[in-house]
Amino acid sequence: MFTVLRAFVGFALTCLLIAAIPSPPEPSRSAKRNLVKTICLDAGHGGKDPGCLGSKGAQEGKVTLKIILEVGKRLKSEFPDLKVVYTRDTDDFIELNERANIANRSRSDLFISVHCNAATNKAAYGTETYTMGLHKTDGNLNVAKRENSVILQEKDYQTTYNGFDPSSPLAHIMMANYQSAFMASSVKFASKVEEQFAKVYNRKSFGVKQAGFLVIWRTAMPSVLIETGFLTNPEEEGYLNSEKGQSEVADAIIGAFKKYKEEIEK
Repeated sequence: MFTVLRAFVGFALTCLLIAAIPSPPEPSRSAKRNLVKTICLDAGHGGKDPGCLGSKGAQEGKVTLKIILEVGKRLKSEFPDLKVVYTRDTDDFIELNERANIANRSRSDLFISVHCNAATNKAAYGTETYTMGLHKTDGNLNVAKRENSVILQEKDYQTTYNGFDPSSPLAHIMMANYQSAFMASSVKFASKVEEQFAKVYNRKSFGVKQAGFLVIWRTAMPSVLIETGFLTNPEEEGYLNSEKGQSEVADAIIGAFKKYKEEIEK
């Protein structure tokens, strides 16, 4: 009886915390006209938070930074009128909340967060791209929990994230509807990313998935989180840590962006 009551009280408190979250800012004017004028690029992890580690020493935070900088450089070259904003362009630690704030302040029309995956099974390999949404499998939830655990390194994270507990499945589920207004566009872009990985570069693709990621929780624009491969797989670690691999990942993201931009601006 007491166990059931305690669970109910915990659920009610979580609901109140989620209800207290302020509404996201209005979408940018260019988004309302279906124009992509500003893009925010986010290299996952960094600084004191290296992210997942490969057996040969590769660090997620450094790999993602190289990929993101390559993406940004090429986008600026191919689209001179496109404004490219970085959440970080050096190996520094940026709080998840601030990454969303940077995207919102710049009134970005698309947010791309790049990460590397990890698994206890060292043979696991392949790509997957996430949008905000409900966890349909335990695997999706575990990926979100791992990425969201970064907030434990932030000061006063319980106040910043309204008491959010990165280890709680319920908390992740409750936050998952926050970005629903941008879901269709997020899925559209995510699908194009995975299509590029699979069809152009013959990467194994796990497709588009949904989970509750803090880094895209409060962004007021279409947002995706790309898991570019498994650093815990020695072969993929070598690929992602190489110039060739990073160039191909950047090419795939840019190829997806071109198709997405062309399609929504028709």
